[in-house]
Amino acid sequence: MTNVDKDPIEAFRQEVVDTVSSYADEKEWRDLTHEWTKHALSKRYVYNFSSFGRPIIQFPTDMVAFQEIVWEVKPDLIIETGIAHGGSLIQSAALMANLDYCEAVQSNSVLDPSKSNRKVLGIDIDIRKHNRQEIEAHPFSHLIQMIEGSSVDSDIISEVRSVASEYQKILVCLDSNHTHEHVYEELKAYAPLTSKDSYCIVFDTVVEDMPDDFYPDRPWGPANSPKSAVYQYLDELEQSAHLGADGEKLLFENNQMIEDKLFFTVNPNGFLKRV
Repeated sequence: MTNVDKDPIEAFRQEVVDTVSSYADEKEWRDLTHEWTKHALSKRYVYNFSSFGRPIIQFPTDMVAFQEIVWEVKPDLIIETGIAHGGSLIQSAALMANLDYCEAVQSNSVLDPSKSNRKVLGIDIDIRKHNRQEIEAHPFSHLIQMIEGSSVDSDIISEVRSVASEYQKILVCLDSNHTHEHVYEELKAYAPLTSKDSYCIVFDTVVEDMPDDFYPDRPWGPANSPKSAVYQYLDELEQSAHLGADGEKLLFENNQMIEDKLFFTVNPNGFLKRV
C-alpha cells in the first residue's frame, strides 16, 4: 500500500506512535522535565487548576490523559480514592455524562440524565462539609456517590465491592494517602475490580523520584511511595496467580506510551492497564 492509499486516520495515529517512540533517547529533555516537575511541585503548581468549577489537584497533562483513557475504556463505573475538593470526581462525572450523550446520539434516542447507568464512586476518610455541599450541588452530582471512611477499612472495601458488582466496565483511580503501605493495601483491595482492558491509575508515583527531603511534613517519600507500592504489587502478580473480581487472571502493564507522550506527569509507572 502506498502512502497515498493509506487510511489517513490510521496514518496519523501511526505518526503519533512514531513521534513518541522517538522520545526514548531524549535524555536531556527528560532531565529538564524532571527539574521542571520538581520545581513545579515545590511551587504548588498542581493547585492552580479546576474542573467544571471545582479545584482539581493535578497536572493539566494528566487531565488530558485521563479523558483519553475514559474515551478508550468507556467505563460504567469509575472508583476514586481521595476526594479533596471534588474536582476529580466532577471531571470523571463530566466525562461519563459525555459518554451518555454520545451513546444517545449514536442510538438516536432522547438523553435522560436521571436514567444514566453510569456512576462515579468517591471514597475519602474526611469529606469536608463545604466540599460535600459543592459536589452535591453540582449539575453532574447525579452521577456521583460518595463514601466517607478509610479506603483500606474492611467495611469500606466491602461496600465498594458491593457497588462494583453491579457494573461491567470499571476504571480505578488511587489518589489518597501516598504511603507505600496504604497504596499497597488499596491495590490489593481495588485493582482486582478493574475490568479487562481498563486501567488502575495510581496517582503521585512521582513521589518516589523526588529528593529525600522533598516532603518534610508528609509521611511519604522515596522508598515509601505509591510507586514503590506499585512495584511490590506487580511483582507479586508475576510471582503467583491472582484473580480479578471477574474470576479471570489478574495482570497489569504500565502503558508506557501514555507516560512517554506526556513527559509531564505525576503518575510515572502508574498508568496500569489490565491485560
